[in-house]
Amino acid sequence: MLNIQFNRLGSGGSGDLKFLCSLTNITSLLVSSVAGNRFGGLLPRCIGNFSIAIKELYFGGNLIIGEIPREIGNLVNLEILAMEYNSFSGAILIDLGNLQNLAILSLSYNNLSGVIPSSLQKMKRLIKLLLPGNQFHGHIPSHLDNCSLMELDLSHNNLSGSIFPAIKSLIYLDLSNNHLSGALPVEVGQIGHLDTLNISGNMFSGEIPSTLGDCNALVVLVMKDNHFQGSIPQSISSLRSIEELDLSNNNLSSEIPKFLAAFDFLKFLNLSYNNFEGMLPTEGVFKNASATFIAGNNKICGGIPEFRRPKCVSGHSKGKGVVHKLKFLLSIIFGLLGVLLVLIFVYVCWLKKKKAQEPTSSSIAESWPNLSYGTLLKATNGFSSTNLIGVGSFGSVYQGILQESGTNVAVKVLNLMRHGAFKSFKSECEALKCIKHRNLLKILTVCSGIDYNGYDFKAFVYEFMVNGSLKEWLHPCPIPADVDGPLKILNLIQRIKITIDIAFALEYLHNQCHNTIVHCDLKPSNVLLDVEMVGHVGDFGLAKFILEPTSYTNTNISSAGLRGTIGYAAPEYGMGSGVSIEGDVYSYGILMLEMFTGISPTAEIFKENFNLHNFVEEALPKRVLAITDPILVQEVESNAGQSRKSTIQNCLLMIYKIGIACSVGVPRDRMSITDVTAQLCSIRDRLYAAGLGG
Repeated sequence: MLNIQFNRLGSGGSGDLKFLCSLTNITSLLVSSVAGNRFGGLLPRCIGNFSIAIKELYFGGNLIIGEIPREIGNLVNLEILAMEYNSFSGAILIDLGNLQNLAILSLSYNNLSGVIPSSLQKMKRLIKLLLPGNQFHGHIPSHLDNCSLMELDLSHNNLSGSIFPAIKSLIYLDLSNNHLSGALPVEVGQIGHLDTLNISGNMFSGEIPSTLGDCNALVVLVMKDNHFQGSIPQSISSLRSIEELDLSNNNLSSEIPKFLAAFDFLKFLNLSYNNFEGMLPTEGVFKNASATFIAGNNKICGGIPEFRRPKCVSGHSKGKGVVHKLKFLLSIIFGLLGVLLVLIFVYVCWLKKKKAQEPTSSSIAESWPNLSYGTLLKATNGFSSTNLIGVGSFGSVYQGILQESGTNVAVKVLNLMRHGAFKSFKSECEALKCIKHRNLLKILTVCSGIDYNGYDFKAFVYEFMVNGSLKEWLHPCPIPADVDGPLKILNLIQRIKITIDIAFALEYLHNQCHNTIVHCDLKPSNVLLDVEMVGHVGDFGLAKFILEPTSYTNTNISSAGLRGTIGYAAPEYGMGSGVSIEGDVYSYGILMLEMFTGISPTAEIFKENFNLHNFVEEALPKRVLAITDPILVQEVESNAGQSRKSTIQNCLLMIYKIGIACSVGVPRDRMSITDVTAQLCSIRDRLYAAGLGG
């Protein structure tokens, strides 16, 4: 790996990137990133002479100009190509069909033009295609459904035509600010797991198709600045997870549906500049004038006073009767309100009495102050790169020392520019405020405010884990010869203890919390080790509450898209199934197998349908030591006595069987985490009895 990203390297002139040619002789280079610098000039053609083994290239956020070298097509094993936020120009001349292993292609916000290459259809493994902010024209390729796309962004281009990519695997689709026209096809309903749909700023017309209601995982739906007409279809009432709905600046008419007021999660509703009429609802999002926008609909009446709409009145002949009825109804309502207030008062008194009898809450703000941005800035030396100890999906983690108390902390700063970061922050807050366990990472406080530039700032402050993450111990970076430092080696007993720690944490989340919590992202980098090498599970950014006990087969479809990390995420998540405790058990099983084989589930040997689970299963029972981490094999060989060696091998065999039982493909066939904990404790005790560890 060569990673020099996010510095101030380069002059912005020609020749800045010539040094890349000196990397062509490095046959073991897998990842190279020069992103976030000031490199200018052309990208040299020698890039095509990089090792054929290279998998990831990052050039984003520089000042690179000119065409994208077609020689990149030689890098047939490339999985990620990120070249966003530069000044690349011209057409895409790469034969993208050669890059059949590519999973992510990001060319966002350049000056690229021409048509989107039809050769994209050959890229069967492509899951993210990001081309916004360019000058592409012509039609959207009609065969993109041959890919496995989960995220497609073609916004802010000059695309035209009526082709709509109804790719069933999509979770995120943004076609906004193009010249697309025609009716929105009924096939949109086939994208059943779509989380975000933005088609604003086009020329779509006709009625909103009722099949849009089949996309019941939608969280964000933006259709503003088009020519849609007719009413909002009743089927939209199925979108129970919707948080943002923008239908403004169209030709929609009829009454505003009452079901919009019943959406529990709706936080933003814009119906401005249409032809809606009739009474404005007063419940749900309509109670918040700062979240609901209805300007330009002159036939709407009623609503809360903040909207300043005229009252809804009936004919004069019924005026007096209506007044009498209103007086009668008001007298009944006030009577009921009086009774209700008494009941509420009694309930509040009972609730206070109950809370007084309960143990003290473990609120994250109870024992620690709400730290300011400035305090965290000082604690981390200005979020210095020397304090950086990790980078995750939604942010970076820094080591720091709180000056007032001298407490050593880990500060997780969220990158709020990342899609989903706000949702991750909310999920983690919800999870952390109601859990407490010795094997869960202890949170000290949360910082939510603004930085010195006036931007939103959100961070978590955790107890610092001296021994870092489990990943650092399973796959340690080589220590240079001129640097002193201990080798990071985990022996057999330590690994078993850590697997038990993780199992205890999962059993608590799944079975002992008031509401079941599914972690959704269990992997070595999310397991932290304290000074005594006790494992603590952290990072609840993807956690999900299950309010009622559910089996795998009837768990609701997740509205957050694919949850987890490739290699560790349960296979059913990739097919759109909802989160479940069985999904966590699968991740745990893969993590177990990795801990004792020393092989990552994303290692190069695992291709097609061959994975870590199959690798271990095929080796048992005869080749237990052959698949085991060489460090553990050495430990086995160094133990005197055949009896001890036999005990260790039998324990390893039992551990592998547990890992396999947890990571089987069918969720209902996986071992329960309670049984896992019991069996692992039994294995640990057996090793203690043999004089190993303890």
